[in-house]
Amino acid sequence: MDRAAKTKLVTTLNQVFSNAGVVVVTHNLGLTVSQMNDLRGRMAEAGASVKVTKNRLTKLALEGTDVAGITDLFSGPTVLMYSDDPVAAPKIVAEFAKKNEKLVILGGSLGTTTLDVDGVKALAELPSLDELRAKLVGMISTPATRIAGVLQAPAGQLARVMGAYASKDEAA
Repeated sequence: MDRAAKTKLVTTLNQVFSNAGVVVVTHNLGLTVSQMNDLRGRMAEAGASVKVTKNRLTKLALEGTDVAGITDLFSGPTVLMYSDDPVAAPKIVAEFAKKNEKLVILGGSLGTTTLDVDGVKALAELPSLDELRAKLVGMISTPATRIAGVLQAPAGQLARVMGAYASKDEAA
């Protein structure tokens, strides 16, 4: 890489670290290309990103950001995974690490909070934003359907009573 490309990469990474909801750092020693592509695909489906960079450039990009506490994690073959959703990247990384022992979670950052391995795994167990939104909509709409059912019940009963009187008068 020439100097201009390195400067551009550091600037781009700095913006990523400043804007990302969560950053996860892993070791990927021994993963095959197809396994990395599978991981990248899963992350892209969830709206997260995977980036392999030089540790020295990553440390430069971390300077002056809220996630600067993870600087010590960058030694050896590291991979950055980040997303705006604080649960998406940790969830996919944890699932992938269970199936592939060659992917080792080192830690990460959630805003200004530095996470260890257990912190990343704890985030992975939380429901995603979409799941929480679906539950919230379900909780909001359930009382509304119950109210509509209660309000419709007397009208339905009244209609059945009127129908019974009408059929009684026709029979007589």
